[in-house]
Amino acid sequence: MAESPSSPSSPSSPSDASNPFFTPSPLPYRLPPFAEIREEHYLPAFERGMADQLAEVAAIANDPEPPTFTNTIEALERSGQILKRVATVFFSLAASDATDGIRAIEKEISPRLTKHSDAIHLDRALYARIKQVSTGDPEEAWLLEKYREDFVRAGAELSEDEQERLRALNEELTTLATTFAQNLLTAGTASALVAKDAKELDGLSESTLEAIKKDGGYVLPLLNFTNQPALAELTDRETRRKLYELSVNRAPENFGLATRLAALRAERAALLGFPSHAAYTVADQTAKTTEAVEEMLGKLAGPAVANARREAEALSEQAGFPIEPWDWSFYAEKVRKARYDFDSSELRPYFELDRVFRDGVFRAATELYGLTFTDRTDLIGYHPDVRVYEVADAGGAPLGLFLLDPYARPTKRGGAWMNNLVDQSRLFGERPVVMNNLNVTKPAQGPTLLTFDEVNTAFHEFGHALHGLFSDVRFPRVSGTSVPRDFVEYPSQVNEMWATWPSILEGFARHHETGEPVPAELLEKMRAAEKFNQGFATVEYLAAALLDWAWHKLAPGETVEDAEAFEAAALERAGIAFELVRPRYRTNYFAHVFSSGVGGYSAGYYSYIWSEVLDADSVEWFKENGGLKRENGDHFRATLLSVGGSRDVMDAFRDFRGRDPRIEPLLERRGLLV
Repeated sequence: MAESPSSPSSPSSPSDASNPFFTPSPLPYRLPPFAEIREEHYLPAFERGMADQLAEVAAIANDPEPPTFTNTIEALERSGQILKRVATVFFSLAASDATDGIRAIEKEISPRLTKHSDAIHLDRALYARIKQVSTGDPEEAWLLEKYREDFVRAGAELSEDEQERLRALNEELTTLATTFAQNLLTAGTASALVAKDAKELDGLSESTLEAIKKDGGYVLPLLNFTNQPALAELTDRETRRKLYELSVNRAPENFGLATRLAALRAERAALLGFPSHAAYTVADQTAKTTEAVEEMLGKLAGPAVANARREAEALSEQAGFPIEPWDWSFYAEKVRKARYDFDSSELRPYFELDRVFRDGVFRAATELYGLTFTDRTDLIGYHPDVRVYEVADAGGAPLGLFLLDPYARPTKRGGAWMNNLVDQSRLFGERPVVMNNLNVTKPAQGPTLLTFDEVNTAFHEFGHALHGLFSDVRFPRVSGTSVPRDFVEYPSQVNEMWATWPSILEGFARHHETGEPVPAELLEKMRAAEKFNQGFATVEYLAAALLDWAWHKLAPGETVEDAEAFEAAALERAGIAFELVRPRYRTNYFAHVFSSGVGGYSAGYYSYIWSEVLDADSVEWFKENGGLKRENGDHFRATLLSVGGSRDVMDAFRDFRGRDPRIEPLLERRGLLV
C-alpha cells in the first residue's frame, strides 16, 4: 500500500472543530453548507479524508472473518465519506468557480488523490478478498462484478514492478491533465477578442455589448468550442476572422501536453493488456470493441461531408464569393433567412431564462413525470448566481434538490454540464442533490434572453439532472448517471425533444416584454429550417470524435512530432477533412478528452453520436405512443432512468423500447439517409 498522506491536526484543534466537511451536512438533503465552506477547509479535509479511508480499507483487507458481500463490498461502499464530501464540493467548484486559491489546491491535490486511488486499487490483500466474495442477490452480484472490473482495470493483477510503473503513469497523467484544463480556463480570457470601437462588433445586440464592456472598450471571451456564437452575428468580416483565429489557436502550449497525454495513455493501456487506450476505454462501454465504434463512425463520415459540401455551395452563392470558415455561421443565417424566411435572432426575445425553466424545462417534467419545483431561497449555493429548487414527486413526496448555475464567468470552464453534489442511495438513505451548469452571458441589466441553442442545452442538461434525481438504487457506486460513458448522454438527448414539443414550446416561448406567444408562423419557419446546416453540425462533431479516436488509437511507443500535422493527417485518413469545417474541438482546447488523466471522454467523444442512435429511436417511441403523457414518462422512468448503473444498461433500453435500437431514425434526423 502506498505511503499514507500526512496526518491531519488533532480533533480538538479549532481547524478540525470548524471544518464543515468533517461531519455530514445538517441542511435539507445534505446540501453542502456553502456559506460555511472556506478555501482553508479543503486541504485538511482531503488529508483527513484520505487517511480515514486508507484506515477503513486496511481494516477491510485485514478482517480475520471470511470475506462476505457485507464486510467487503458494502464496507467499501461505506468507506471514505469525508473524502467524498470534500472532493464532490471541491471539484464542482474547480469547474464552476475556480478562484486562484482553488486552482492552486487543485494542482497540489490532484496527483495526491491519484496516489490515494492507486493505494486502494493496487492493494493485493483487498483484491484477494474481493475475488472470494459471492452473493445470490442480483443487485449485489452486479455491484460485485463492477468492483472486480474496477480493480482489474486499475491494475490489481499486475506484478509489483508493473504496478510501480502504473503509479508513476497515473500521477503524471493527472498532473498534465490538470495543467491542460487550467491553461484552457486562462485562455478563455487571455485570447478574448478585444475591440476598442463598437463598430467592430456591429451585429451584436445592445445587451451583449453592455455585458462585455470593459475599460473603455469591449472584451468578448471565448467559449470552449471552435465556432463562437458571435460568428453568426458579427457583420464585419475581419472581426469574424480575428475571433475565429483566436478561437482555433488558443492555448498553443496544450498541443505538447496533449501529445504527452496520448503517449502515456497508450503506454498505460499496454501495461494493462490492451493494444491502445481506445481499446482499453471501450472494453467496458456498450460499444465493447474499437471495430464497433469505427463501423458506426465510418457509416456517417462520407454522407456528412457530402451534405456539408452542398451547404457550402449554398453559402458561397449567398455571399457572392467563396466563403472561409469564419463566414460559415454568418452566411448560414443568411441562407436560412433566404430559404425559409427564418432569422434565428427573431426568436431570442421570446426565450427569457426564467420562463424557459419555469414554463418549459420544469413544466415538461411536471407533465411527463408529475414533478413539482419549489424555489428554496433559504438555501445557499456556492455563488450568488446559483438558484436552488426543491423537487417533489407526484403526490408531493420529496425527491431531491436541483441547483442551476446559468451564467458564464471568468472562473467557470466552458460548456454545459451536470454533476451530483449528493448521490442517491438507499444504503445511506440519501436523496439526490444535482446541479446544472450553463454558460449564458449575464446581461448588465434587464432580462436574460437565450438563443434557441441555449434553450436546447438547458433541456439537455436537465435530462442528465432527471437521470440523477430519479435514481432509485441501493448502492452509490451505481447511482444515477454512473453508467457507461457511451450511454450517459442518451437520457439527456431524449429530453431535448420537449424543447420543440408544441404544447411546451408555446408555453415558454413568450415575448419578454409583452408576454405575447411566439408567432405560429415563426415556429413553422423554425421547424422547416431545422434540418438545414445539419451537414456542418455532423461534420463538426464527427471530426472531433475521429480526432479523439486518432490520438487514442496510437500504439505504445508511437511518437507524434508535430501535433497540428498529426491532427490534419488524422482527419484526412478518416475521410472527414473539410477545409471549411474544423472539428468542434481542436486538440489544444479539447477539454472533454485531455483535461482529466485517464477518465473523462478520452477515446469516448464518439459517445454522443452512439447515444444519439438510442435517443432518436426513443423519440420515435414517444411519438408513436402519444408523446407528452404521464404513462410514457412513468415507463421511461421505471425501466431506464431509475435503475442507474445497477444493471446492464442495454437490457434496460430493451425493457423500455421492446427491442434493440435502430440507426435509421438518427440518419433521418441528420439528413443522412440516401
